[in-house]
Amino acid sequence: MSTEAVSHPTYGNWRRPRRPGLGPLGLVGTFGVFGGLILTLLVSLVSLVAALFVVVPAALFVVVPLSVRTQDGRNVYQLIALRIGWRRRKAKGGHLYQSGPLSARPGGRFRPPGLLNKVTMTEGRDAYDRPFGVLHHPARNLYTIVLGCDPDGGGLVDPDQVDVWVALWGDWLARLSHEPGLRGAAVIVETAPDPGTRLANEVLPRIQPDAPPAARAVMEEVVERYPTASSEMHTYVTLTYAIPGGQKRKKDDVITDLAIRIPGLLGGLVNAGGGAAYPLSAERIAEVVRVAYDPAVAPDVLTARAQHGGTGLDWDDAGPAAAVETVDSYRHDSGVSRTWLLTLAPRGTVRSSVLRGILEAAPGTRRKRVALVYRPIDPATSARIVESDRRSAQFMATSGKGMVQARAASEVRAAEQAAAEEAAGAGLVEFSLMLTVTVDSNDELADANVTVRNLTAASRVLMRPADRMQAAAFSCTLPTGILPWEQTMIPHELQEAL
Repeated sequence: MSTEAVSHPTYGNWRRPRRPGLGPLGLVGTFGVFGGLILTLLVSLVSLVAALFVVVPAALFVVVPLSVRTQDGRNVYQLIALRIGWRRRKAKGGHLYQSGPLSARPGGRFRPPGLLNKVTMTEGRDAYDRPFGVLHHPARNLYTIVLGCDPDGGGLVDPDQVDVWVALWGDWLARLSHEPGLRGAAVIVETAPDPGTRLANEVLPRIQPDAPPAARAVMEEVVERYPTASSEMHTYVTLTYAIPGGQKRKKDDVITDLAIRIPGLLGGLVNAGGGAAYPLSAERIAEVVRVAYDPAVAPDVLTARAQHGGTGLDWDDAGPAAAVETVDSYRHDSGVSRTWLLTLAPRGTVRSSVLRGILEAAPGTRRKRVALVYRPIDPATSARIVESDRRSAQFMATSGKGMVQARAASEVRAAEQAAAEEAAGAGLVEFSLMLTVTVDSNDELADANVTVRNLTAASRVLMRPADRMQAAAFSCTLPTGILPWEQTMIPHELQEAL
C-alpha cells in the first residue's frame, strides 16, 4: 500500500507599499536633503562657517527626524504630531463624552460619539424588498451599507474547497476596484461569550407543564450550563462609497443606486463561502453599535429580537451615556476597550487558517472585534504601482551584496509575481487589521494584553496598541464604514510621500 503526500495550498506575497525617495526619508525628505545640499554648496562659496549653520539644522530637522522610524513606518514628526494632538484634545475636554437628557448636548439623545457624532442613518429597500440601512458621513459625503453573513466553518471541509473559497474571495476583492465610487471596505468579525438568552428563549417556552420532572430538570440544566462553553459570532461587511466626480445627487437617488448593487455583492459573498448573506437594516446596525458601547444590554437586545422581532432602536440612541478616553484605553458605559493596530503582516507563506486563532472568541473578554480594512486600487494605479515596485526591487538586487542581495532577490521574485498576476487581471488591494477587546473593568486590561499577545503570536502578526487614539480606533472597528485614511487632515497621497 502506497501513500501520497497531500499538499495544502499556501498563500502570501503581500508586500508593504514602497515609499518613494531615498531609503526611509520619503519623497519630501529626499527633496529636503537635496535642497539642503544645494543651499549648503551655494553658501559655502561665501563662507564655510555659514555653510555649517545651514547643514547642521538641515540634518537635525530634516534628515534625522525623517530617517528614524518605528517598526510600523512612522517618523519622529508623526509621533510628535500624535502627542500634540492628544494634549490639545485633552485640554479642550475632547476625551470626555456625555449624552442623554441630563447632558448639555441638544436634543437629549444618546448619539454615538467622536467620528460617528455627525453620521446620519436612513433606510432603503433592495431589489428583493429587503430593508437596508445607509450611513451618511457628511464630512466626506460618503455613504456606507452594511452586509451580514454567516460564513461556513472550516471544520470537516476539504482543502480543495477551502482553496476555491479563498480564490473566490480574492476575486470578490478584485471586483471592488471596479465598483464605481467605492472608497473602501471592511470585514468585521465580532465574537462574544453566549449569554444563553437565545437558547433559553428557544427551549424554555417549549417545555410542557405536564413534562416528567427528570426531563424538565435535564432541559433546564442544559440551558443553564451550555452558554459557559459556547460563544456567538457575527460577521459584517461594510462598503463605503463616494459620489463619483463630486456630483451633487439627492440622497434618494444614491440609495436607489446602492440598492441595485446589493444583490450582486451578496452573491459574491455567498460564492466565497460567506453562507447566508443579507443586508442589515437600520435598526440592526443601531443595535450592533449599541451593544458595542454597552455590552451589558446584549441579553436584553437578544430577548427583544426573539420575542418581538426587534428593539425599535434608533440611530440617535445607539451611543453611550458617557465615555472617557485615556492614553491606552476607552471607557464606555459598562465596558472598557483597548484597540490594537497591525504593524507587520505574517512574513513568508501562510495557510488559509492563519487568522483562525485571532478570529475565535477569546476567554476572559466581554466582546472582541477583528476588522480587516481594505482599500481597493483602480487598475491603472495598480499597474503603475507594481511596475514601480518591480523596478525598485531589481535595482536593490543589483546593488547589494551577501545577505542583502539574497533578500533583494526574494523581493524581485515577489515583485515579478505581483506584476504578472496584475497583468493577468488580478486586483491590487491595500489592507490592514485592527483588533478591539472589551472587558468589564480596567483591572482586566492586563489579562487582555496577554490574551492578544498570545493570539497575535499564533497568527504570526505584529500589532501595537492604538495609544492616544483609542476612541477613533474603537469607532473604526465598528460596522459603520469609518475609513482611517478618510479621517486624516493630511491627504493620503501626501502621507505616502512622507
